[in-house]
Amino acid sequence: MLGFFGVHIAALGAFFTGVSTTDIVVCVTLYWVRIFAIGAGYHRYFAHRSYKTGRVFQFIIGFLAQSTAQSGLIWWASKHRDHHRHSDTPKDMHSPRQYGFWFSHMGWIWNNQAQEANYDNVPDLTKFPELVWLDRQRFLPAIIMGLAVLALFGWSGLWFGFFFSTVLVYHSTFTINSLCHVWGKQRYLTGDDSRNNPVLAFLTMGEGWHNNHHYFMSSTRQGFRWYEWDPTYYILKMLSWVGIVWDLKQPPKHVLAGERKLSSELKDRVAEQLAASICVDTLAENVRARLNRSGIAVDEFKRNLAQRIERGRDALHQFELPELPELPSVEELRAKARQKYAESPSMDDIVLRARLMLGEAVTMRLATPAQA
Repeated sequence: MLGFFGVHIAALGAFFTGVSTTDIVVCVTLYWVRIFAIGAGYHRYFAHRSYKTGRVFQFIIGFLAQSTAQSGLIWWASKHRDHHRHSDTPKDMHSPRQYGFWFSHMGWIWNNQAQEANYDNVPDLTKFPELVWLDRQRFLPAIIMGLAVLALFGWSGLWFGFFFSTVLVYHSTFTINSLCHVWGKQRYLTGDDSRNNPVLAFLTMGEGWHNNHHYFMSSTRQGFRWYEWDPTYYILKMLSWVGIVWDLKQPPKHVLAGERKLSSELKDRVAEQLAASICVDTLAENVRARLNRSGIAVDEFKRNLAQRIERGRDALHQFELPELPELPSVEELRAKARQKYAESPSMDDIVLRARLMLGEAVTMRLATPAQA
């Protein structure tokens, strides 16, 4: 915490030394070099292994990424893999939906639970002793770079060239956690709030195509369309021409067309969101009122409904509740889903799952005595 604030305070030293043209050049250069190292190193290589390289370059890109003072490369990769596994659920410490914008942007820095990393999910990285050593020396690359800038460009170069560029890199990187989950457009249904944002893509050299990335995270290229600015990928492509990196992964045609089907887990997650947009208490009370008017015993109806729901789990596509007119129809739920989500070949399955969940929820509410 003190280090994070210290970097911001140190950048204010430029008010006392002044800022030269050279300092501005140093600041701009260090910003873009290290933004590239974050995207190409921390993110696309260490977290997602979206391309291959040798041990020398992986150490170099890791060193450059750690010069941003954003902790160790293995820690970063572990936390990011967890972010994808639990995106926008309570287990995602970077979720604006769950914890608010400012916590997702930088509040997590002071949260002990958010700082904990599970190194069991990065065995492909911990097998390299030099990467383990670098991860343990998490702030050493930043210290070395800062001292080098001081030696070459003096105190004004340090305050503005190094510290101010570090502050800019901090907040540009953090916007992908925060702004890119609230501002932008969703091309693909991903079960979370990830969005594509061209402004953030410019500031982060292509990382702002966040919805693309969440849809197919193993792709080296994150700008899926020709007009989606992704200079991190362009630089990696040029490095592949000289053999420094290779096997850059591309999104296949069915992914670009949005024809990739979601996993069962993601279908359930979206279905839960869709079902949660319907007031189950109102549905249950309407059902109870109709049963009371018709003289049908609530307990008997509930047992029959539970049996139909059980059959619905085994044959989802055959799940129908003609005796429950209060439940939104498949067509009504599909129309609501179209308003809320991007199109997906999994949408029909999601709608049916949501209807099944609503039926289960109504059954549980009917088990509770009506309020006097």
